[in-house]
Amino acid sequence: MKNNAGHSDVSQRTIDDERQMTGAPLDAESAVLLAESAKATAAADGHHEADDKQVGASIRRYGGADRVTGTQQFVSDLRFTDAAQVTLVTLPVARATITGIDTARARAMPGVLAVVSAADLPEPMPRFGVSHQDRPVLADGEVIYHGEPVVAVVAETLDQAQAAAREVTVSYEERPGVFTLDQALAPDAPLVRDPSHRPEDDEHRHTNVLETALYEWGDVVRAADEADVIVENTYTFPMVTHFPIEPGGSVVVPTDSGGVDVYSPVQHPYLLQRTIAKVLGIALGQVRVVAPDPGGGFGGKQNPKLEPLIAFLALRLRRPCRLVLSLEQTFQMMRRAACRVHARTGFSDDGELVFHHLECDYLIGAYADVAPRVMAKGSYVGAGPYRIPNVRTSSRAVMSNTTPSTAFRGFGCPQVAWATESQIDAGARALGLNGLDIRRRNLVRKGEAFFRGPYEATADGHWHQSLEKAAELIGWDEPLPANRGRGIAVAIKPGATSGLSQSLVRFLADGSAIAYAGTSDMGQGARTLWQQIVADELGTPLELVRVVSGDTGIVPFDLQTSASRSTVFMGNAVLEACRDIRRRVLALYSEETGVDEESLSEEPGFLRTPDGPMPLLEASRVALGALGGEFVGQGTSRMRGRKGHPLGGDAAFYEFNCTAIEVEVDMETGELLLHKHVSVSDVGRELNPTQVISQDEGASIMGLGHSQMEQLLIDEHGVIRNLGALDYRIPTFKDVPLDLRTHGIENHDGPGPYGSKGISEGALLCTSGALGAAVNEAIGTVVRDLPLTPERVWTAMQEAKAAGA
Repeated sequence: MKNNAGHSDVSQRTIDDERQMTGAPLDAESAVLLAESAKATAAADGHHEADDKQVGASIRRYGGADRVTGTQQFVSDLRFTDAAQVTLVTLPVARATITGIDTARARAMPGVLAVVSAADLPEPMPRFGVSHQDRPVLADGEVIYHGEPVVAVVAETLDQAQAAAREVTVSYEERPGVFTLDQALAPDAPLVRDPSHRPEDDEHRHTNVLETALYEWGDVVRAADEADVIVENTYTFPMVTHFPIEPGGSVVVPTDSGGVDVYSPVQHPYLLQRTIAKVLGIALGQVRVVAPDPGGGFGGKQNPKLEPLIAFLALRLRRPCRLVLSLEQTFQMMRRAACRVHARTGFSDDGELVFHHLECDYLIGAYADVAPRVMAKGSYVGAGPYRIPNVRTSSRAVMSNTTPSTAFRGFGCPQVAWATESQIDAGARALGLNGLDIRRRNLVRKGEAFFRGPYEATADGHWHQSLEKAAELIGWDEPLPANRGRGIAVAIKPGATSGLSQSLVRFLADGSAIAYAGTSDMGQGARTLWQQIVADELGTPLELVRVVSGDTGIVPFDLQTSASRSTVFMGNAVLEACRDIRRRVLALYSEETGVDEESLSEEPGFLRTPDGPMPLLEASRVALGALGGEFVGQGTSRMRGRKGHPLGGDAAFYEFNCTAIEVEVDMETGELLLHKHVSVSDVGRELNPTQVISQDEGASIMGLGHSQMEQLLIDEHGVIRNLGALDYRIPTFKDVPLDLRTHGIENHDGPGPYGSKGISEGALLCTSGALGAAVNEAIGTVVRDLPLTPERVWTAMQEAKAAGA
């Protein structure tokens, strides 16, 4: 069995040994061997190393030693003097009217400091949200999803809080709820949201549809008359949870000024700061958000959830309040939107796409969160990276009495890509073509439009290169043994469409440097990239570069950490800050020495003088003179939106990926064995090849989760049946493909530093499509509902056998 990146066993063992180190420095010989091994490992899959620069090299992860040695401080590890413990009281149903709350016994319990319900909060109930201000701080008169907090109990110890919570009696009347798309869209469906809470001019006010999106060009009705082959099918994508290893939680500490310090693993510290300030009615400057690195986020920790409640409690009690959720409770706070797509697609007899018509329904849950944008962004690229003259994509964000959905790696695109890629393969089968050939004929070339109309979008990379490389690595034309199949799929995701990232870099007198950046490092290794950029641009040894992030009281503004935007937006800001320092050194050097500025120039690591190049550190010391001091550079990366654009602006870049899979199906059980899994991404430039490999491998395996096994199961009361690690399956080492390979296509054509693009989501966008096609080839029948569990695959085989009997 090959290792999971398809590299040599010796190389992989060397890296594995290094990963287990406790942080002690390597001896010279070991360091050389490790460096050579890492370069060979990266080059084997098309990930190349720089020879003399930090950028482009597989630098060890900044802060990685703390993670692997267990010294990393997550929110639940932080200790606060006099911190009170918080426990939540919820109901065992998803939809109910609260008729009474008896807290007398709980208040009398030892150690109890407060028992808080909606009646103890300001009126009207403070609400918050990203796209809609609809989520109450605590359930107000009703609950509309399983796990919605009704009462918060605060006590000296967690045991006391939990004991008191069991003594809280909530009287309620269960009401009919809607938990599926069919239930939510029925003409007589109970409404998730009271119409009085929606604008009077909202055409969907008396339905469970929150928002809609429509993208179209050409004429799909006319085109249907011209198509030689038409395929029409319905596909479903399940509810899945983010399953971060670190559960949710936060600590809020009241300050003497009447403000709060909030400790949370949130991905958007500045968004949380705005939310807390608005809900509490205080100034932004009175809210400080400290965001320790999260133990997994994947979009689930982007937006505020329970932090406003803890802030109210802390101010009420005038002491720190701490809430750390269990894994089961974390499941109830976040999930990916389920989706059903009805697709009708037409082809010419030579395999060219004629039209593509999609009707997409996203099941978004009880509150809006960011789900309307998930629907809009996923639907925007619903037709895929193809040359299609006639397209219509109509989508709906449908509310339900289920856990509110939020951002999740891929942001709505995997759901629609599952349908579109499956339709491409259905057309290929009808025309006698294979999956590679039909994509070769229809995939757009660089600069060619895949979205037409006034807000045209074009391919920003040579995407055919990824397709051909994936076909090569999977061995597309090699004969297959019995019960095996191969599939190939492509997909795209828009990057950020607007944003603002600011950075400060300090270049100190001894040549060390400190970079300040608000980007959260949630696993993507952002701080490592800033360290590399600063080292190269200032000529500073890598080990002398420190990075500070995750504290709104210290670092400058960053809009958000999402959409694979960190490399492009904050990377450019850090790069600009370094260049600002070089310009300042040049100007002060000229002033100090009397050398005309016109005869000086700066470049990475050096100041060029009439006498030749001078290391930047030496030039800075001359410039600073006897007084010493430091240089401070500021960098800003801003992308303005585009008025009227359906996404708010043009995407800064597109993540493009091609995935190919070879699978073997056990014909007796329906179980799948993945022999090969290939992921090829258009990366622009790899700033750190090891991190690119890690991101693509992680995304690939995560994609296999929702493709093969993951799904949240809901009972008739709207209760999640498979809460927690025992009943909710995610991929483990035994599920990893026998041969998992990643490859990066580098053309240095991205908008980020040195021609880079954002990555990390691409490798899961079309995993389902590739796996579905491979399973179809192996068993001879199609499964259109995810996940492709053994039971579902086996049932499809039995039904096909019965139909053919």
